[in-house]
Amino acid sequence: MSAAPENEENAMKRMRAGILAAGLALVAGCSGLQPVKNDAPSTYALEAQFQPRPAAANAPVLLVTRPRAHPGFDSPRMAYVRKPHELEYFSRNRWVDAPEKMLAPLLVQSFEASGAFGAVSQAAGGVAAQLRLDSEIVRLQQEFTVTPSRVRFTLRAQLVDVAGRRILATREFDVTENAASDDPYGGVVAANRAVQRTLCEAAAYFAAQAAGFKP
Repeated sequence: MSAAPENEENAMKRMRAGILAAGLALVAGCSGLQPVKNDAPSTYALEAQFQPRPAAANAPVLLVTRPRAHPGFDSPRMAYVRKPHELEYFSRNRWVDAPEKMLAPLLVQSFEASGAFGAVSQAAGGVAAQLRLDSEIVRLQQEFTVTPSRVRFTLRAQLVDVAGRRILATREFDVTENAASDDPYGGVVAANRAVQRTLCEAAAYFAAQAAGFKP
């Protein structure tokens, strides 16, 4: 007479197990319908716009070489500092390319817009250049050592007389721009303002140096 209750208990256990298995299968099936999480980092570009001026008559031709970058700033990683001398990088926010590669066409555009040069080229060849601009990024970093955070962009550049093989002028441009928000995107916006200011200053300075140049 004791076998019937035992069989009934086993049957209830099997039923509960079946319900649990069906529930797990339903959850697994529904999870496949959820949006796939995107783990790709956010990427940003350096951009700037310049107001063009007409080129001066008989102005020299300028060759802009590809900028270099100091170690730590020569990759797409976005750099920031929280304390002096310690460079860190955002893990989920990057530049679309190394800053020096993005800067090269912006340098050409800013010097073309100055109107001080008959032509501005990024690649050697074609029309012979009388002047050459060499440059290097010293730093491009968001600084959280102050409030609000700020972006510091430092560019060193020199103007060279190609035929005479002499340096006509050298200058370091150091610009800071406050970030509207203390996050990577706020830094990107500030970085673009800093780059535009720097290139406008550089173009104006070297345009003045080239004004008295005679091949």
